[in-house]
Amino acid sequence: MRDAAAYLLERTPVRPRIAVVLGSGLGAFAGELTGRTEVPYAEIPGWPPSTAVGHAGRLVFGRLEGVEIAVMAGRAHLYEGYTPAQVTFGVRTLGALGVKGFVFTNAAGGINLSYSQGALVLISDHINLQGVNPLVGPNDESLGPRFPDMSEAYSKSWRATAKAVAAELGISMPEGVYAAMLGPSYETPAEIRYLRVIGADLVGMSTVPEVIAANHMGLKCLAVSCVTNMAAGILDQKISHEEVLETGQRVRGTLVRFLKALLPRLEV
Repeated sequence: MRDAAAYLLERTPVRPRIAVVLGSGLGAFAGELTGRTEVPYAEIPGWPPSTAVGHAGRLVFGRLEGVEIAVMAGRAHLYEGYTPAQVTFGVRTLGALGVKGFVFTNAAGGINLSYSQGALVLISDHINLQGVNPLVGPNDESLGPRFPDMSEAYSKSWRATAKAVAAELGISMPEGVYAAMLGPSYETPAEIRYLRVIGADLVGMSTVPEVIAANHMGLKCLAVSCVTNMAAGILDQKISHEEVLETGQRVRGTLVRFLKALLPRLEV
């Protein structure tokens, strides 16, 4: 982690305080930065390459209205065979680089029947059903406490700012609870009924390990899900990754417009 941070300090003069993590089919935002430096993950010591379709696999540094930002265009997932430490390596490295807050995006299945395909949902809380936690094992006290509090995993102040920005732009953005599953198979209709009963509005295969690691380091988090498909059993049709990517492409303009307005207003 520290070797990777030292390498990145040599590659770019940008010293970001905020980082954005882009999910499946949602990578267009990275192109909005000015004065960009792009570093493929494969060139960064220890950084796991992204093998998932729809993930570019590069780290982009640049500026947005004077704000210095780092963008992870693609992430590592547990279902790719990576360990929790590898999945959270990017968050840990950017935290060591001086980043104080993260805006995560992901593609998710809609469980809440009030959502429609293509909706953007602000994550208010999560349920970790992946069977692992990135903090298991010896604790590094220089990163954070042994038992970090998770009662505000997603910053209330940042969520309030996000809702205000969405309202100003005329973007509907309800809040919802995100359930993280291991994957890579999509959930069964019975599993979706179970998730609805325990309070989940969305389901996906990412984000939660990264949010846990960020909270452990005392970093602020905000997360937005793009409902790229309705979860199994809601519609009489099968789910495919192609559908996920197609929906991500369709809503990327709205997400980019939202992020461009939001990021300069986040206080770290």
